[in-house]
Amino acid sequence: MKNIRKVAILTIIAPLMASLVSCDDAFNPAVENHKDMSQLEDMPQWAVGLLGHAYISNPLGQNADQWWKWTEVATDDAVSNDVNNTYLRMAAGSWRSDNNPMDTWRYLRASWQYINQFIELAPTVEWANDPVAAELYKERFLGEAYGMRALYMYHLLQAHAGWTSDGQLLGIPILTESETINSDFNKPRNTFKECIDQLNADVELAIKYLPEDYGNTEDNNAVPAKYREVGANATSYTRVFGDHAKNRMSARIAKAVRAQAALLAASPAYNQGSGVTWEEAANRMAEVLKGLGSNPLSQLDPNGNKWYIDYNAIKTLEAGTNPLEILWRSNKGGDDATSEGGCVEKQNFPPSLYGNGRVNPSQNLVDAFPMADGTPISESADYDPQNPYENRDPRLALYIVYNGSKMSGQTIDTSVEGSNDDAINRFDGRSTRTGYYLRKLLVEDVNCNPSNSTGQPHIKPWMRYTEFFLGYAEAANEAWGPTGTGSNGFSAYDVIKAIRQRAGIDAADPYLESIKNDKDKMRELIRNERRIELCFEGFRFWDLRRWKVDLTKLNEPVKGMRISNNHYEVINVEERKYQDYMYYGPIPYTEVRNFSALTQNAGW
Repeated sequence: MKNIRKVAILTIIAPLMASLVSCDDAFNPAVENHKDMSQLEDMPQWAVGLLGHAYISNPLGQNADQWWKWTEVATDDAVSNDVNNTYLRMAAGSWRSDNNPMDTWRYLRASWQYINQFIELAPTVEWANDPVAAELYKERFLGEAYGMRALYMYHLLQAHAGWTSDGQLLGIPILTESETINSDFNKPRNTFKECIDQLNADVELAIKYLPEDYGNTEDNNAVPAKYREVGANATSYTRVFGDHAKNRMSARIAKAVRAQAALLAASPAYNQGSGVTWEEAANRMAEVLKGLGSNPLSQLDPNGNKWYIDYNAIKTLEAGTNPLEILWRSNKGGDDATSEGGCVEKQNFPPSLYGNGRVNPSQNLVDAFPMADGTPISESADYDPQNPYENRDPRLALYIVYNGSKMSGQTIDTSVEGSNDDAINRFDGRSTRTGYYLRKLLVEDVNCNPSNSTGQPHIKPWMRYTEFFLGYAEAANEAWGPTGTGSNGFSAYDVIKAIRQRAGIDAADPYLESIKNDKDKMRELIRNERRIELCFEGFRFWDLRRWKVDLTKLNEPVKGMRISNNHYEVINVEERKYQDYMYYGPIPYTEVRNFSALTQNAGW
């Protein structure tokens, strides 16, 4: 892990240094490498290292050794065949304030300090000899810092905000100044609303300082007016905001963070104390989508639900360039075909393909996929429980390996009579426990055979446009009903129809048409589409909680499919043991113990 962190540091900071040094700003570092803040004013390459910490600690990029956190195994969507999996143990009853796999408090708040230090330092640093370039660098770096601080706030609220026993909805202690050894560290938590207000203020500053997107230009007139006002031309603009800066925090990404936070705040678990309405959340989502064009639905990526499949396109993807589906992403990597941690295929391929079969999708999730005409299986006369995969939504075969599926050219037999370790419960620690294996996110051209391994590059989307289309649909339905558009020109119904048509659902979509005027049923459908489209990307755990679903739903037994002698039997695989206070995560026990001003969320 330490080596990965070093690589991450170099990946983030090296381009920053290169952009600074590439002109006439080289410097000779002092012999002593321990610097105080005043020394950094004349050492921009060192000062920018503070900002580098914000990217190293990016909550979307943590677990770089595993790429995905697989929190679905703590939900009704999946289980793990690893008995030591921390999410499995959490879901089975071990979730405590001193044992919290979802904890982001210490990590993000420690890095928050670096952001605050940088914000205070940036205006005094001599970023370049040229005064125009120096001003542009200052604005860019400040904008990035404010945008990253907003991102931190969103993830801290998601993981740690909650209602206290005295009826307050609290977030985190808001710190806008760096702390010193003389600071008072015993600070109370601010209200959730105050935290949302702070996030929005930081986003506004990020928008003020940052371009919508980065990129070279040779046209002086193409330089945004706010930079021309300080004397920038195409050359100076490109020097600071050119192609080399792509994929860093931008105004577009900052707006997306604001939209995510608005959706969280408007949700049932938070809306009574957030001051954020569904209408506001819908408009924030629409603002992000309109970055695609005046008619966002026309820009819905036709391959957006299978962005991970075309590894050749990923391999040739230029640095900082995003496919149409992806708003923000990781760097390419994870192509070691035999690495236990770095290769998602090694983790999740069935045993016959030299994988560990770690994430086992549930029958609960399989049942969420409708029939090919879009009708839920519970309402379809064509669904046959003894031929359950026939005539189903194409996304089922795209995302999940079931009995008889082909993967990497090989037929996978999960039945009790299966001839190898792909069979259900055949081999502890590698075989499926549910009768299903994961297909989504995996590149089937990877060969995990250690004697003849072949890897392929991967990317991890940190933000996909499908997330924002579905977020808009959810909020718009609550604000204006299924077919209401507000001032945005498209409705929840329009979004869901487009996403289901992209998936291959029958164009007539009789079920969608039958509920298009029913807000409650549309809500159920939107939530189900979100479950399907975003499965295994880290959303389900948080969605169930912000929706404040009934506790029986949080504790719904995870089911599987046992097939023997061609007979299909749904079985219980794993129980869930969540308590009624576990809609909100805890403040770490040690923090509450050490700082008396911190109030713990109720129940913890």
